[in-house]
Amino acid sequence: MTDAEDPTETKLTRTKERWAREGRFLTGRTARPETERLPPGQHLVRDWPVLDLGLHPDIDPARWRLTVTGLVDHPVTWDWTTFRAQPQSFFTSDIHCVTSWSRYDNRWDGVATRDLLALVEPKEEVRFVVLHSYDGYTTNLPLEDFAAENALLAHGWEGRPLSLEHGGPVRLVVPHLYFWKSAKWIQRIDFRAADAPGFWEVRGYHNHGDPWQEQRYSED
Repeated sequence: MTDAEDPTETKLTRTKERWAREGRFLTGRTARPETERLPPGQHLVRDWPVLDLGLHPDIDPARWRLTVTGLVDHPVTWDWTTFRAQPQSFFTSDIHCVTSWSRYDNRWDGVATRDLLALVEPKEEVRFVVLHSYDGYTTNLPLEDFAAENALLAHGWEGRPLSLEHGGPVRLVVPHLYFWKSAKWIQRIDFRAADAPGFWEVRGYHNHGDPWQEQRYSED
């Protein structure tokens, strides 16, 4: 497939790459999450804006599979029934999108990443996690961010099944990072010793993405 045929190279993708080059939304201010709820450069919204690559894979839960691969002692492949049979967690957290909006007090249902880690047992040399989505999207996280206390594989939001446009049937939620790190439509979780920057990280966005340090774009 040529670049011209790549379905992920949309107008939105090109626009967000330009924002990275221009440093759009940057304020240069650093906040402290323990004292400031709204990170620098963010504004509050009441709705939940939809941002993705423009591809919405329509995944019937009956056909959905989640595979855990890489450097783990117990790789797994879960179907929907097995996933829902795992211990369930309920967290409330905020969303901070790199495009400058934030939404407070989102109620999530799902499987805590710490419960997944306890089951698959990453090997000692694991340092990073790479998330693969059904639309071809990827993003990377240090293991300690994936294992954060309120991170989870969410299938519910506000007491309802997670909608397709917001990543259903299952998406990652890592609320202490910008929300592009919380990959939608999760298909595979790969545990690695070496880092592997994902879709936005190779297009000018920060490799870590801490909202309170305003890590919107790459510092290279």
